[in-house]
Amino acid sequence: MSDTGTTSVNRLAGPMLELADATPVFDESGMPPTPLTLRLMPGECVIVETRDMTRATVFADLCSGMIHLLKGNVRFMGLDWTELNDRRRNALRGRIGRITRRAIWSNLFGTHVAMMLKQLHHTTIPLETVTTDTEHLCERFGLPGIPTDVPGRLSEADIVRAACVRAFLGKPQLLLLEDPLETSPVDLSQPFLESLTEARDRGASAIWFVRDPTVWQRYRQAINGQWRLADDGLMTIRMR
Repeated sequence: MSDTGTTSVNRLAGPMLELADATPVFDESGMPPTPLTLRLMPGECVIVETRDMTRATVFADLCSGMIHLLKGNVRFMGLDWTELNDRRRNALRGRIGRITRRAIWSNLFGTHVAMMLKQLHHTTIPLETVTTDTEHLCERFGLPGIPTDVPGRLSEADIVRAACVRAFLGKPQLLLLEDPLETSPVDLSQPFLESLTEARDRGASAIWFVRDPTVWQRYRQAINGQWRLADDGLMTIRMR
């Protein structure tokens, strides 16, 4: 098991993720130095609407303890990112699954390396287990096995599938999902929503970033809150 101190998911009584007046450093993040407040309990999923997915990527970085703050704090699983050493921060990041629009695929290695590297680097899960779980998720998302070609040789559809596998691999406790459904050339809504629901059933929390509000309507009854991320900060939206 990863070295995340004494905090255990099974007995986490407080928020899975909490931003308390977290004010990013503009020079580093490009985000306005506006206090951000959000509280996400285990098993919850919230929608964050934004017109700019670059902003969503930076916000996800902030939730992952990768952005310095002017004031306030960000806690994941009850732990303040600023109070952890590198080893414990890396271990905690092994509990986070992300789908990002940021370019993450390198042609220096096969796609399978990029898919599994986080689990192999940030956790002590045996390679055999990681491989078996990867095969299962690849099948779910429609890949004919684990792709070993470099990402540049995969179709656009298979790159989206691989990104979904990478995010849900390792039973993450926090999912930061920049919507893969809007731009996907194939319909992945069923495996995506199945994987999201399974993760929440075991106590994981999720932030689903969207530009198009229609993409999440099928899942509307299972959503716990709706927010908008813009230049003036993070604003709650009353769900109808």
